[in-house]
Amino acid sequence: MLFVGAYERQLDDKGRLALPSRFRSGLGEHCYVAKGPGMCLTVVPAAVFEAEAEAMRARVAAKEVPLNHLRALAGSAQQVTIDKQGRINVDEQLRTYAELRTEAAVTVAGAFDRLEIWTPDRYARVEADASVEMAGAE
Repeated sequence: MLFVGAYERQLDDKGRLALPSRFRSGLGEHCYVAKGPGMCLTVVPAAVFEAEAEAMRARVAAKEVPLNHLRALAGSAQQVTIDKQGRINVDEQLRTYAELRTEAAVTVAGAFDRLEIWTPDRYARVEADASVEMAGAE
């Protein structure tokens, strides 16, 4: 399944986020939430995350990637369960990294093999910059 589109959602007072219904089936019952580039969070299907973890371990062993990159990703990642209402719990440490606040809006955007969770203003800036780059008007 490809994750595409962007949706506005809201974190509740407990840090839970209801994922867009069209994304839920592609994530399965469990998935991973981790720090992503640009101060977003990534929500990754378990099989994809686990394959990437194995690839990173191999790259660390081959000294292509510093061990600290593995530590940072593994230390920040959380395995989460999607509840019956389609919600995941976004850990406080991860919310702090991405500057997400409870009871505030977030943007959930597809990134083909994963989702990204952004503050709406940061996502708008990133999306606008990417649109300019795609148009070739740097």
